[in-house]
Amino acid sequence: MKKDILIVDAYNMIGNWPDLNHLKLTDRLPEARDELLNMLANYRKLRDAEIYVVFDAMYVPGISKSYKQYDLNVTWTNRDETADSYIEKLAKQLQTRFTQVTVATSDQAEQWTIFSEGALRIPAGELLRDIDRAKNEVNQTAREFADKGLVRKSPWNDQQMYKLEKLRDQLMDQPDRSPHPKKHHQ
Repeated sequence: MKKDILIVDAYNMIGNWPDLNHLKLTDRLPEARDELLNMLANYRKLRDAEIYVVFDAMYVPGISKSYKQYDLNVTWTNRDETADSYIEKLAKQLQTRFTQVTVATSDQAEQWTIFSEGALRIPAGELLRDIDRAKNEVNQTAREFADKGLVRKSPWNDQQMYKLEKLRDQLMDQPDRSPHPKKHHQ
């Protein structure tokens, strides 16, 4: 079984998904980016896929915000690099006999090289429908469990999980300061 990898051309999704495009058109692009990442992070929880999100920084330089809380691989291209060229290199690097790379983009003409390498393409609208379908499947399953009296309650919400993960990362980065076990004599 091949590992699924999804590479998302972020601004293509923002420009093609009506709710996100509305945010962009009303001068709320940072909100559109955050909402896109939130949607993809939730989708990642529902599908077993590694997700890379590529933002084109040619016209939006200087972005340094951390997106670690989304559990996605978020990249801003260099100022002189397009998202398409970055995605082309990334897809070529990630596409192996053990992985299946799918690129979510609306720029089909600019992605022919990666398709010749074996990557697949999913248009922006189809990815949005797949995200909605996955969310509906989970909601339907939750309703069925609730109807049967089997309600799953998570002990942690997303914010708590993010803080816990951050704390774990901090602890892992520190040298071991625990006392060494004492030897007991018999």
